[in-house]
This record gives sequence, C-alpha cells and structure tokens, in this order.
Amino acid sequence: MSDIVFTRLSGWIPNVIREDGELKLTLGAGADANHEPRTFTFPIGEAHLAVIQEDLARHLLLWSAVLPLCDAAGTRGSLDENAAVALLDPILLSAPADVDALFRRIPWDRGRLIAHGAHIDLLERGQVCAALRTATETSDAKRAQEYQANRRRAERGTVLGPLDAAILRYTGQYLHGSTIPKRMPDAVDPALLPEVVRVVATAEQACAGMRIGRDPRRGKRATDKSAWERMAAAVEAAVRRAHAGLADDAVRSVSFLMCSEAAARSKGAPVEDDEEAGDGVGTGGRARKTALSFTDDKGVEKKWRQGGPRSAGAEFWEFVGDRSASDNEVFTIEDEEMGEGVQLHFYADSIARVTTVREGGGGSEPEYRVEYGLVDGMDGYRKLVSTFVLGGCAALDRHGPWTSDVAEFERARRRRRAAQ
Repeated sequence: MSDIVFTRLSGWIPNVIREDGELKLTLGAGADANHEPRTFTFPIGEAHLAVIQEDLARHLLLWSAVLPLCDAAGTRGSLDENAAVALLDPILLSAPADVDALFRRIPWDRGRLIAHGAHIDLLERGQVCAALRTATETSDAKRAQEYQANRRRAERGTVLGPLDAAILRYTGQYLHGSTIPKRMPDAVDPALLPEVVRVVATAEQACAGMRIGRDPRRGKRATDKSAWERMAAAVEAAVRRAHAGLADDAVRSVSFLMCSEAAARSKGAPVEDDEEAGDGVGTGGRARKTALSFTDDKGVEKKWRQGGPRSAGAEFWEFVGDRSASDNEVFTIEDEEMGEGVQLHFYADSIARVTTVREGGGGSEPEYRVEYGLVDGMDGYRKLVSTFVLGGCAALDRHGPWTSDVAEFERARRRRRAAQ
C-alpha cells in the first residue's frame, strides 16, 4: 500500500509517497515497449521531504537530474536507485555553489527546467540555483520547445533576426521546420506583420502561374517532385533578391509555404485533362483518338472510348495512379485501329513509340518500328501523352530526338544520368 505524502499542481513533477512505511519519490518518465508511461520510485529521507515541500527550485533540480537516469533505464530496464539516491544530499541539502558545481558534472534535463520558468541566460552560465528563482509549478512546454529550436539553429550556425523569426512564426515553422506550413498572422508581432506580408507577396509573385501537379507514377496523391523543386528555386531566388539579409531558414520557410499550398490545390482538384486544351491542329494532322487501350506491366488492361465522361489523359493517369508500383513501372497506350502506341518506362525516364510498318498475314508476323526518346520528368510525360492522344505517333516527331538504335539510346540515357 502507498499513500501520497506530497504533490504539486503539475502532475508530472515527482510526488512523495509513503510505501510500507518508507518515504519514496515517484515520477513518470519514458515509456515501455507498448508506449505506456513508465513509473520509477526510489527512497528518500525526512530531511529530503522537508526541502522538497518548501523549495520548488530544489525539487525541480532534483527532477531534472533524475530524468537522465530514467532515460537510461529504457523501455524495460530498472532505475539505478543507488545513482538516484546519491543525488539527494548534493541537490537538496548542499549550498547553492555546490549545486551549481554538481550540475556542471552530471547530465540533466535542461528543457524541463526551462518549461517551468528557469532564467535561460543564468542556466546557460551554469548558475542553476539562481536560474530557478523564477520557477513556477505550472509548465510552459512551448517555451522549452522554442529553446530547443533555437539551440538546434545555433548548432548549425544560424542566427535569426527579428524578421526571420517573425516569418517562421507566420508559417508555423519556428518550432519544427518539418511542420506543414500555414499562414498564421496572429502569431506575429503586429509591428513586424506588414514586413512579413511583403516578403510573402514577393514569393507569391515569383511563382504566379506555376503549379505543382500530382505524380501518378508514385501513387494517386503523390506530388510532382520536379515541379516542387522548380517552384522552390524560383521563390527562393526572388525572395533573396528582394529581401537581402534574410536567414536561409526564413527563405526556405516561405518557399515551403508556397509549394505546400500549390501542391494542396492540385491534390484537391480532379486529374488534369491536358489534351482538352488542343484540337489536333499542328499535331501532325491526325484526328483525335477515339478508342484506346491502356495496359500495365502486370497485364491489366483498361479501355477508353471517346464520348465518355472523362478524357483519355484523365483516364490514363488515373489508371497509372491506381496501378503504379516499384515493380510495375511500364505502361502502354495503344490505338489498335491505327496500329500505333506508346510505351512509358517510368524507371528509366524514357518512352518508346511503336508504329505498325506492315500488317501480319499469311503466316507472317507484323513488322513494327520502335523508336526511343528521353523524357523530362512528369511534365514531359504529360505532354507526350497529350500529344499522342491528339495526333498519334506522327505528332510526336517534334518532341524528339527519336532513335531506333537501342545501344545509342542507352548511351544517351547514361550520359543524361551522369550529368544530373
């Protein structure tokens, strides 16, 4: 049986209990293999209890010093009770100067003290007792997170100016750079908000008209990485020109915001009907395709006919998004009536156009002409598919060069890869 002898407002600060007549400090820290919180206890004396009850600073310092021992116990190990007990007298009963000296020798949880109001500058100078004069029983986790974020930046050699910090707060990136950005004007000092808005306006102008579509090669909702990189580069270059002196973190945060918003717009829109913008004029004179067959590398087939609710391009890219995988990266569009088609090789950033030279008959096999071309990312694939749908293989002439020499094509592909 155990009874609580002393507790504070925050349930996380260690409590004192009496268990089978013995005083113990108990605290929750870490988690077990099932992600359930672990609880640790170790014995204390009456003199220790008296200090814990009267001196919040010493109580918090003890907690900060015991937490690394809990971390060392891991998900299933035992607390090193001897090490924990050895901390009691030096932290709770020693003079402030001796406590400061101890904390220069042992590991301790700095963030926990900062969350409870410790003076950061004094803490950094090793004056832990003086730093805890401003301590509070309630914690402010955000304060500790901001401290850790600034410390990580300092380790990278990054120093934020007031505008840099304001931009990061505006985009929600101040604490964690990987957080999906959004616009948070209320998080910014009103005096700096107009300047932040001007930086964002520069970014918006730099990427006006640009878009980040989906990349069905990587799944139904995957983002086109190349388009993202182009937009990010355009935004960062413009912001650096117009607002010299901004930290890289701030510049990247604004480009991340622009790219994330553009990608979100594409994900919420239907698959693009790229070929609907044309009418076949200038694509080789062929009529628009009226019936096509889509197949993947697993032998799955899908038919499309003109007059349905969706265009050929939309149907094809949806088919790719549904079927594409690491072991399924070759897709074909075939016009059986015209005897031509294209085969897309996503693993190699290449395409083959296939045309029937002579129909088979009388026991002879049909003869085909196969020509290969390199493709520049998802935009290149979209353009080629759209062109084929509008004008067939002949319309692809202007999107060359094309070659029937497989060995020469492989050399060209290797040269491009080496240059990337």
